[in-house]
Order: sequence, then structure tokens, then C-alpha cells
Amino acid sequence: MAAQEEDRTRRPGPGGTDVMETEVIIVGAGPVGLLLTAELCLHGVRVAVVEQRHRPTKESRASTLHARTMEIFDSRGLLTDFASPPTEPRGHFGGLPLDLTLPGAYPGQHKVPQTKTESVLEEWALSLGADIRCGHRLQLLDLVQDGEAVEAEAVGRDGRPVRLRGRYLVACDGQDSTVRQLLGADFPGQDATRELLRADVEGIHIPDRRFERLPGGLAIAARRADGVTRVMVHEFGAAVRRRTEPPRFTEMAAAWQRVTGEDISTGTPLWVNHFDDANRQLAQYRHGRVLYAGDAAHRQMPIGGQALNLGLQDAFNLGWKLAAVLGGHAPQGLLDTYHDERHAVGRAVLANIRAQAQLLLGSSEVEPLRAVLAELMAHEPVRTRLAGMISGLDIRYATCGEGHPLVGARLPHARLRVGSSTCTTLELLRSGRGLLLGLDGRVPAVGERWADRVDLVVARPEPDSDPGELDKVGAVAVRPDGHVVWAGQSTDPGGEEELAAVLERWFGAPR
Repeated sequence: MAAQEEDRTRRPGPGGTDVMETEVIIVGAGPVGLLLTAELCLHGVRVAVVEQRHRPTKESRASTLHARTMEIFDSRGLLTDFASPPTEPRGHFGGLPLDLTLPGAYPGQHKVPQTKTESVLEEWALSLGADIRCGHRLQLLDLVQDGEAVEAEAVGRDGRPVRLRGRYLVACDGQDSTVRQLLGADFPGQDATRELLRADVEGIHIPDRRFERLPGGLAIAARRADGVTRVMVHEFGAAVRRRTEPPRFTEMAAAWQRVTGEDISTGTPLWVNHFDDANRQLAQYRHGRVLYAGDAAHRQMPIGGQALNLGLQDAFNLGWKLAAVLGGHAPQGLLDTYHDERHAVGRAVLANIRAQAQLLLGSSEVEPLRAVLAELMAHEPVRTRLAGMISGLDIRYATCGEGHPLVGARLPHARLRVGSSTCTTLELLRSGRGLLLGLDGRVPAVGERWADRVDLVVARPEPDSDPGELDKVGAVAVRPDGHVVWAGQSTDPGGEEELAAVLERWFGAPR
């Protein structure tokens, strides 16, 4: 993990402590913190990131990117850096096979080690001028905010305190968030009742297993191309231990042998950890000038890769809104829509994860329920509903308004002709600005008043492309995160006035 040593603005603080001033302080340089950092820097926001790790993790951790997250990365031009990751059409719901393919640019799920995701996002953030400080951790009991700024004290690699002052602070520091503890934020939910042990192991040769339910528990094994085997095990009825450090490999190997009868103790563990079914969500994602994203805002079992994707999508929703506030053109209440939108999505995801945890980790008593659900999943409407839920493609923000079916949903994937060239709808979002897309040969004239923050594009669907609902509208207005806020015909009576009101609501008063 690289670090930029130059400071933004420094001034002496009380007792000789240096005070570093910036616009946004981000705590945590995992995937969520890095994506948010890059999104802010894309809009010219000064960002300082503090991360307690001294170097990048070598642990594979979360390795599944879902369709909506792939679209997000494409909309910022990042996918070439991922070098065509392996794609799997099949995922699961509570261990039951589920075809995840849905209409869109990236159906199915995509396998990318978390180390690679972090590397791509970090390189992007640094190229945009981010200040990432590794080996810094927040001091307990030292985070204050007032009407103008928030301050936090960090301990640097040399042991010296550094005072950080910014207009906002965003906690992206994981499920044991220091920021959340400092503020005593209300974090209701359920404590863990079951856990899985997980390890990456070299030098073992065991059969691959996909959610194999055995009399004593659940076993999962998958051998990677590099010869390392990921193993996970849960013993039915086993008590959850209160842990302050990762489990030892001897514990993992003993549980594996009890469940499967196989001896993996001679292998070399590269990484051992555990995860449990604790399920909690912050009551509020915003506390004044402090906001939360990713696992700092919600704790859930990482079933099917949903935890990482949920957090990345939090960051993508927040970045442009916070940048608009700092840029001085955000409409009243824009930042509050971050909580309104992402808390609702998080609540729905945590609910489906609770259901999946019951199906996955329950012993023989859940078998009748699994059998019924497996039968229902063979019906296309059920499969489509579950696949949309897991992939994030079904997200629709009610805050965007009502009316046309496109409003609130993501901009559909389509190939378009713009002038003499072609592009995709995702490529039109690369600037990180809003988009007013004219599809009937013109952009509504009212859009010119917002041309300093909204891209105005005239395009037509390519003949061989399926534009879906785009073929039925004259224009669409799209937020920087790809969600549609207006769709219709500006030539309709009152159409331009309605569009102007929508643009002002999401992009502020015209200049």
C-alpha cells in the first residue's frame, strides 16, 4: 500500500501536535474506503486517508464481484485493470444453486481476489491525488466535530500524534469500526449464534465440495489454479467462541476432520479466519459531519460475496453527493439521501443474508424448507427475483421519484451511436458527472442551464442493441451513480418544466 508523504495543509496545533487540514478524512483503506476516496478525488475534493495497516493484505478474503459492481467499475473505466476475471453464471442462495444471469453487461458473478480489487482502486485513487497514510490509527476517545469541521487524532508510524481536521469524516473501517465506537453510534441487531471457520491451505489434496451438507456439518472446498485450496467448515450445533484473534489452523483442521473425516493438518495454512452470523445495522448512516460506509455501517455474514458488494455500492452512492456538498452546488438535503437510500438497501440485504444463514447453517430441521425453496427456484420469476436481489441489479431508489418505470433504477445497458462513433451507456458515465441523454435527436434545451455539472449527449441506440425501455423515451436524466431520475418526452406539455425541477432537485440551482 503506497503512501503519499506530502501534506495538504499543516499548521501547529496544541502542545506542538501537527494539524493536517483537508476536506474529507476517510478512515480505512480497504476497497470501500479506496473507492470513496477515488470518487471524491475525481471531483477535485482533497482527501486524506488513514489506515492502520502498514502494508497491503496478502489475504484473499472477499473474491466475488456481482453484476452491479462490475457495472460501477466499468462506468469509471476500471475494468481493463482487472484483466477479464473468471466469470461464473451460477451462484447460490443459502447453498442452493442459483443461476445469476440477468440482462445487462456483466451477467453472473466474477472472481477477483480482494488484493486485486484493492490494488486497482488504490492506484486509481493515487493517480487522482489521494493522500493515503498507512500505519496510522485513530486514538480512542479523540474525535470531535463542530458546525464547521470534524477533528480526529491519529498515531503515525513513528508513534507521533497527528491531528486531522476536515469538513467531513467517513468511517470505512470495518465491522469493528473505531469511529463507531468513539461516537457510541446505535448499532442494533442480532449477536452471532453460528460461525464458519475458513482457511487458504497449500499442500492438501481433497475433493472439491460445493456446500456439502454432511451429518455433522457443512463443508466447502475449492482448489484454485495456483494449487491453494480454500476450505470452510461449520459444525452443526457448535457454540460460537468469543474471539479476540483468528482461530488457529489446528482448530480448523480438527473441525474439518470431525465433519468430513479427512486430515488436512499436514497442509500449510496461508490464512485462517472465521466469520459468523451476527447481523447488525447502524440506525443512522450519518451523524452530523461523520458518515459510515461498508461494514462500519452494517455487519453481516459474507454469504455469496454480498458484504463487499454492498459496501462498494455504499461508497459509489455517497461519493458524488459529498463532492456536490463540498463543491457548493448541492441542493438542500442531498447528503441525507445517502442514509435514506443505502439504509433501505442494507436492510433488505441483511434480511436476505439472515434467511440464507438459516438455510446454510441449519442442521436437519431446515431440510424441508430447503426442499420447498429448491422447487420454487426452478420457476423463472422466483429465480429472477433472487438473482436480482443477490446481484444488486434490482436496486431502485424511491427517492428518485415516480412515474416512468426507469425512474429510480439503474440506466439500462445498451450500445449507442454518438455522432460517428459507438459507446455503451456505462461509458457515458465515465466523467463522474450527471448525464442528460437525448434519444430523439436532441437534448432538451433546459439542460443547458446545468451544463457545468451535467453532460449533455445526443445518441441513438445501435440497430443490433436491445435498448429496452430507452427505446420508448425521448430523454433520460441520470445521476453520477447511474440511477435514472427522469425519463420521458420533454416535448410533452410541462415536460421541460418538470425536467428542470428534477435537475434542480439533484444537481442544485443552475448558475
